[in-house]
Order: sequence, then structure tokens, then C-alpha cells
Amino acid sequence: MEVRPKISVVIPIYNVEAYLSRCLESVVNQTLLDIEIICVNDGTKDHSVDVVKKYKDIDDRIQLVEKKNGGLASARNAGMKVATGQMILFLDSDDYLALNACERLYE
Repeated sequence: MEVRPKISVVIPIYNVEAYLSRCLESVVNQTLLDIEIICVNDGTKDHSVDVVKKYKDIDDRIQLVEKKNGGLASARNAGMKVATGQMILFLDSDDYLALNACERLYE
């Protein structure tokens, strides 16, 4: 039997260095732990990837997908291709989640 995370959180990344830490903090600290976090680098030109790598080093639920810039829909599609969760949640990288958002969504 395949074990899948309950939720895949897909976060497109493009020039959001100023907001990304708050976004990732809100996801890694979710009350529902059984999630995967897929960050899709859509060809960012700032240091957003460095921020993701810092979090990836401390949380093994984070994946980094690299792709050429293709826009928001393209980045979301790239994230969906690697997602294994029972549900998919799209989160913009300049937004953040309430601490129990994934738990409430899954319920």
C-alpha cells in the first residue's frame, strides 16, 4: 500500500524574496504534519531560491522544482506533476496560511 501525504502544498516562486520566509513559516508550522511542500522556482531573478534552500535544509517535506519562467499557471502545473498528496493546495508565495488551515481543509 502506497503511503501518500494528505496534502501537497504547491508554491510557485518568482521574485518573492521579501515575502517567502513568512509564507514558508506558515506552511512548515501547520498543525497537520502529513503534508508535502512543493516550491516551484519559475525562473526567479532574486534570492528566493536561497530562502527555499534554507528551509529545505531543516524540513525534509520541502521539495524544490526548477523550471524556466512560464508564468503562474505553468509553475502550478509543474508542481502538480510531482505532487503525491491526496489533495492539492495552491498557495501564492506572497501569502500565508493560518496555522490550522491544512488540518481544517483536510477535515
